Amino acid sequence: MIGVIQGFSIIFAVIAVGYVLARLRIIGGDEQRLVLNRVAFFAATPALLFTVVAQSPVHHLFSPVIGVQALSAILTAGVFVLLSLKCFPSDKGSTVMGAASTAYVNSNNIGLPVGIYVLGNAAYVPPLLVLQLVVFTPFILALIAPGKALAAVKQAVLSPIVLATAAGLAVSMNQWSVPELIWEPLHLLGGASIPMILLSFGASLRDARPLSEPPFRRAALTGTALKVVGMPAISALLALGLGLNGDALYASVILAALPTAQNVYNYAATYQKGTVVARDVILLSTFIALPAMLIVAMVFGR
Repeated sequence: MIGVIQGFSIIFAVIAVGYVLARLRIIGGDEQRLVLNRVAFFAATPALLFTVVAQSPVHHLFSPVIGVQALSAILTAGVFVLLSLKCFPSDKGSTVMGAASTAYVNSNNIGLPVGIYVLGNAAYVPPLLVLQLVVFTPFILALIAPGKALAAVKQAVLSPIVLATAAGLAVSMNQWSVPELIWEPLHLLGGASIPMILLSFGASLRDARPLSEPPFRRAALTGTALKVVGMPAISALLALGLGLNGDALYASVILAALPTAQNVYNYAATYQKGTVVARDVILLSTFIALPAMLIVAMVFGR
């Protein structure tokens, strides 16, 4: 338990520093904040993912935990759609983005730190990143922006994160030795990924004001409840049904409890579909999910 609390404390502390820097205008707006994200996305995170995957046993990378995440995401999104149709009918874009908000987890900004500091094994996260980028994103875009799905697949497959993960997987599967002259710079660069991501994430919370538009409150509250409570519960049931236990069961629930990814709002804003619901679920789940994961850790006696 002490180790888990320390892990969450590290994550919260760096997020808080990012928030304070934004309040003090040291990080003076979205453009400055997004520089951190861009450097992380194009350089530091690929380096981190390569080193993590290259050192990970293949059975960790292709564990049933990822299958549980895929199934729980589909089922949770389906529950939102059914509730939306019955209880708070809305336009197609809001329904699609609300469903996506319940199932598309923040596997980068929060998932990587949680994997390293809470699960003690970051190998579960890269396959989840690839699953969301290569499978979920094109499906979402096909529903809100027909004709964009193929472009999304191409962009995802050629993204630095996917290419770095694939390269690391090749090293792991073939047990290749990476020369120290290459490995050490990648290891050093990868160490910058999580601090930059968490600082930017904390800075993004400066002006957070969820539930400011009443017509979308029921959808946002329902989406948040499904993300923070529903998806972890579904993941736990699926994992138990598949006979998972111990670390695999714990990882299944913790990963499902991650907050909604900011990618969802990027897609909604880009195509002007369901922006309010996506924004509110992201903000609410961000504030609630980390304490919720601490409760999960306590339930599992970690």
